[in-house]
Amino acid sequence: MVWVAAGVAALALLVELEIAARRYGEPGPVTNQVSELIFAPKPGPLYGGLALMMVVLTWRQRFIAAGIAIGIDVGFLLVRWAVDADMSDGRWFGNGALWVMLGYAVIAVTRRTGPERVLLLKGVGMGLLLVAGRKTGDTWLFITSKSRPMVLDQYVATADHALGNPSWLAGRIVRATDPISGHLLHLVYGQLAVAAVVVALYQLRNVAVERRFPSHHLVRTFLVIGLLGPGIYMIFPVVGPVFAYGPGASGTGGVHWAVANLWPDTPSAITTPHPMSYDGITPRNCMPSLHTAWATAIFIHSRKGPRFLRWAGTFWLIATLGATLGFGYHYGADLLAGVVFALTIEAALRSLDRGWDRPGIQFLIYGATVFAALLLSYRYLPMELARHPAVFGPLLLLVTASVVYGYIRTTQLWEPTAAPKRQPEPKPETEAEPEPEPA
Repeated sequence: MVWVAAGVAALALLVELEIAARRYGEPGPVTNQVSELIFAPKPGPLYGGLALMMVVLTWRQRFIAAGIAIGIDVGFLLVRWAVDADMSDGRWFGNGALWVMLGYAVIAVTRRTGPERVLLLKGVGMGLLLVAGRKTGDTWLFITSKSRPMVLDQYVATADHALGNPSWLAGRIVRATDPISGHLLHLVYGQLAVAAVVVALYQLRNVAVERRFPSHHLVRTFLVIGLLGPGIYMIFPVVGPVFAYGPGASGTGGVHWAVANLWPDTPSAITTPHPMSYDGITPRNCMPSLHTAWATAIFIHSRKGPRFLRWAGTFWLIATLGATLGFGYHYGADLLAGVVFALTIEAALRSLDRGWDRPGIQFLIYGATVFAALLLSYRYLPMELARHPAVFGPLLLLVTASVVYGYIRTTQLWEPTAAPKRQPEPKPETEAEPEPEPA
């Protein structure tokens, strides 16, 4: 029933976003997803979804599914080559993965029964949700750019003085160490979903053997963060320092809407902030930083993996923080909100799975309160934060650290404690028998 309810809610959201997007003259997530049955898609999300779906299959079935997907893509590629289609953007394969996932959905309904049908439908649903989540996110970002003409960047940039303007500092460091740092950080920033799939596949590696999913895994956290985060964008629209105080990601386009071309050389002046208008193209996707939230979730879920996975999760979190600041996509204040956002959602999902108890409820209330307090302080107290950085800078960091500490302490209470090893009881001493006398 939970999976059915989640599926119905996801379908309702897709329909609503489709209607909202069409009001602005653009196709929505449903249309874009259906079109990828024929037209060239972005291959990464589709094959990532196929990989997640295959955790419920046996190795023989996995090879068959992968072979069919590749064969379908080869067929589509030959047709595109024959009609001289433009494939310069890298979109020349990926349809096969979508066709295979839909095919297994049909097999689950028509050829499976009982627990096997449920397990296969869960696998297909998880793979399709990952794909649909990407489409939903793109539509959300489009809607924010059209429905929120005014942005609050001046408020966040002013509040960011309390943290020492970290985006400006990171931007100068990246520029000084380019092209090495730029290529590395672009790779990490653009392939966040790949890292998530790797961690998720490790967590779900035994599903085909145990015939059941683990109680909690990374995919759940990823989807919920992606579902709730864009709603905050509508409440707190922010475009980021490279757009509001720099040339924009395109290099020149954003300068016509920016307050001034300051980033990353000159920090913004401490003046009374005001809402400012911005173009109808750039997404308002800064507050909170969902890249930071997702990287935090990857870090958390990689802690119980092997050493390589733990080191990779740590590297991905650090590199993602560096990329979000160094490319001017986020302010330091966004990152703090993203960390609190991720930890609160992660704790809520774990509490939902294991049953609500007092520590879980207390942390959920505390995390939500801190998150709301951060947003309210950025919006209504930015001048106070900027004028007293020695006080409010450490305070913002301390409040965020308290959420981190609260999460660690709460989750440690949920960990099963190992029973002390029972010591063997000493054998009772017996009187030594007298040695027989020699004959």
